[in-house]
Amino acid sequence: MRSARSGWGWLLCACAFALLLPAGGATATPAAPAVFPGASWASASEAEPGSACRRALDATRSYVRTLDTTALMAVQDGRVLFSEGPVQAVSIVFSVRKSVLSMMYGKYVANGTIDLDRTLADLGIDDVGGLLPVERQARLRDLLAARSGVYHAAANGGDDAAAAPPRGSQRPGSYFLYNNWDFNAAGTAFERLTGRDIYQAFDDDLATPLQLEDFDLARHAHSGDARRSQHLAYPFFLSTRDMARLGYLVLRQGNWRGHQLVPADWVQQMTSQTTPAAQMHPPHTARRGFGYGYLWWLLEEPPDSPLSGASMAWGVHGQYILVVPKRDLVIAHKREVPVAGNWHVSWVGPVAFLRAARMLAAAPCRAAEQ
Repeated sequence: MRSARSGWGWLLCACAFALLLPAGGATATPAAPAVFPGASWASASEAEPGSACRRALDATRSYVRTLDTTALMAVQDGRVLFSEGPVQAVSIVFSVRKSVLSMMYGKYVANGTIDLDRTLADLGIDDVGGLLPVERQARLRDLLAARSGVYHAAANGGDDAAAAPPRGSQRPGSYFLYNNWDFNAAGTAFERLTGRDIYQAFDDDLATPLQLEDFDLARHAHSGDARRSQHLAYPFFLSTRDMARLGYLVLRQGNWRGHQLVPADWVQQMTSQTTPAAQMHPPHTARRGFGYGYLWWLLEEPPDSPLSGASMAWGVHGQYILVVPKRDLVIAHKREVPVAGNWHVSWVGPVAFLRAARMLAAAPCRAAEQ
């Protein structure tokens, strides 16, 4: 815009040290202070030509260039490890907005402004033509988990509404459906309970303290067809490098330079599974291997995968923020989509994106190894 001992004494010391190792038996290294960007991101040290790190990054770049990627940025240990394309370019992001809203909820859940067990009836939330009595029993936490059981039309498309069960057939909390009505109503509830516009709250609570380089509050407005639903969508306009800052905040458990912008227990909660992949409705090939938390997708990977334990914000056409705690890594990716919504432009699907992500996560480029 991070004296030698001998005999039994050594053994006891070693055992005690072992208790401090991360789960999974990862090799322990002394904890380094977290590195944060200032006004701009710093780059990692350039890998030596011919090194294993350089070969891995070059292979990743060659692969990414076969995709219809607009821009990709990978941040490891707080510094830019890899960058491709115009990471400063701002464009509309769609469903990534949902994960951003979840981050915004955390502060207000912690201070009691938002009670996730309040129902739509408690909050006076209704919609065009009226909600059914059973639908009005959905809680805010059901909206965040895409388990509301409300199958009213949404103000915007891009969800699985065509596969929704009949209205009133599912009890709130019992059935997962990726449904924009839930996500939009969660935005309405946020504004109603906090008394704040989503975009102004984002600017104050996240964009300003994170020093987002490219965010412009004036560019933002709710959208959708209010004749279908009074709960409108809240798309964001973000650059890839600013998406990486949002992911890095999640990686750092909501802490930014000593300030807890998002409560750590909320980060844990929103990235904890509420729905495993096996319970997704309808079964969706593109989402195979993903569970769901509170507006965040969760990768279901084997323990030895470099992406095990990762969570992801995911938007149409190839908009991703992938957070990989195991590698202290964040990867932001965009396939730019015209504002008008040209749905015929090419996609970078999750299989292709995650292939690049695995290459980056497996690259032997940690700062301590360069």
